[in-house]
Order: sequence, then structure tokens, then C-alpha cells
Amino acid sequence: MSRCWRPRALGFRPNLLGRQLRLQTTRLIGVVVPNLLNPVFAEQFQAMERAARVRGYSLLLATTDYSVERESEVVEELLRQRVDGLVLTVTDAQSNPVLHSLTREHTPFVLAYHQPDNPQYSAVSVDNRAGMAQATRYLLDAGHRRIGMVAGPALQSDRARLRYAGYCDAMGRQGLPVIEMPAHTRAEFAAIEPFLKGPDAPTALVCSNDFLAISLIAELRRNGWNVPEQLSVMGFDGIDLGTQMHPTLCSVVQPIALLASTVIDQLLAQIAGNAPVSHCLPCHIRPGESTQPYEETLDERLQ
Repeated sequence: MSRCWRPRALGFRPNLLGRQLRLQTTRLIGVVVPNLLNPVFAEQFQAMERAARVRGYSLLLATTDYSVERESEVVEELLRQRVDGLVLTVTDAQSNPVLHSLTREHTPFVLAYHQPDNPQYSAVSVDNRAGMAQATRYLLDAGHRRIGMVAGPALQSDRARLRYAGYCDAMGRQGLPVIEMPAHTRAEFAAIEPFLKGPDAPTALVCSNDFLAISLIAELRRNGWNVPEQLSVMGFDGIDLGTQMHPTLCSVVQPIALLASTVIDQLLAQIAGNAPVSHCLPCHIRPGESTQPYEETLDERLQ
């Protein structure tokens, strides 16, 4: 066989690991997520573990901290553990050398939260673009017109890029450049303060994920801004933590338990020899105290 991964570029061992994966069954599934600091991934892993357990499988977890190089390393490490297949949440599924290599080696894998263009990739996600458009229209329907979007560095995540596209779909020509934070899940007041001054300052902000929204609300309140009285804030994910804070977080809810069970079933189908397929799951708005309708009092916020 002439197929092999490029070990110098990716650090993979040619063919050997792929053959081990195909010839042996360990009833182990490797799971790769960016981190566990973002509760959406912790909730996903817990739900997948429950789904896998009732099907007779166990999970092995690795994190990448949004590093493409680390993605390659942890996938190889998991293959060395002879996992039967992989569940992956990567930085960018559109141009990822690890995914190309896994496909060439016929290694079963399913992408979680991604919407790849490649039909050879199996994936389970919500419609990130439509979900963010729905969130933005929710704020528009509440009377807001100056709505900004807050996201991590340079929209490195393909999910964040799709969500920004959805924001632009809803805002049309009124859309603003993304307000970039230093990390995907951490806000800094210094990064957002310049956008909060002047007559064109936003009255509402929608964030690329819930944990970033929670961090943003904390930063705003620490610096004397009231949410939602002076600024409405909305998230995307629907993590449980958002319902336990004050103010409770308004968010786009992803069906994490359904996503987890669908991912596991889809992966087991691939392991059994079925072709890759993709599923797009429904999402919905969870109202919360972090947003309110635009009123005249909002125009009196601090300058």
C-alpha cells in the first residue's frame, strides 16, 4: 500500500496506527476538545460518556487549547491507545491536515459542532450561521439597532466565523466589525471600552459563546456598567451556568445531550462500516435577564 501520512508535517506514524485501529477493537473512543474551561465542552463530554457507556464504550479525553499543532499530537496519542474511533472538535475543520490524514487512512471520526464542506467528513452541529442570525434578530425585535458582536482572536474558530456571518445576515449594512477579545472564553474591558463611547456605541452585544458572554458581563459590571440596563448581552451555547448567574444569561441553546448521543451513534455506525453523514440539529433562544428591550433610558448610559 502506498498510502501514508506525512510524518514530518503531522508527526503521525505511517500506516501502523491506522492498521491497528482497523484490525483491533478496544471499545474505546478518543475525544478531542479545545479545553474544559468552556463548560460547553465539559457538558458535551459528560453527555457523550453517558451515551457511550450504555452502548458498551469508554471515552479517552484530550485537549488542544485551540492549537492546530496540538491537535495533531493528541490524535496520534489517542491512536496509540488503539481507540476504535474519534470525536473531534478542532479549531478549523475547513482546512485541517489532521482530518485529511484520518480520511486517507479510513479512520472513523465524527466532528462535533462543525459544519464542514467536505462530504467525506461526518459531523453533528447546529446551524451556527442561522442560530446567530436568530440571536441578532431577537435583539432587533427588542428594539436594538446598534448591535455589536464579540468574539475571540481573529475569528480563528470556524464556528465563530459562521456565527459572525449569521450576525451580518441579520444586520445587513448596519453590521459592525467584530469586537475582538484576547481569548475565545475571556473578555477584557480594555478591549471593549473604546467601542462603548460616543453616540454610535452599541446598545446590545451578542457573543460568539456563552462563556465569553459571562466573562464580558463580569468585566462590564466590575467597571461600573449595568447589564442589561445600560447594555444588553447575549450568548451562544445555552450552558447550564448561564441560568445560575445574575443576571441570567440570554442565549442560543444548543441541544448538547442530543448532539452527544447523535455523535456517538454516528461514530459507531462508521466503525460498523457505514458511510459518513452529517446532521444539523435545531437550536432555540433561551430568554434571560441579561437583555432587555431598547428604551429611552438606554440612551442615558455612561459615556
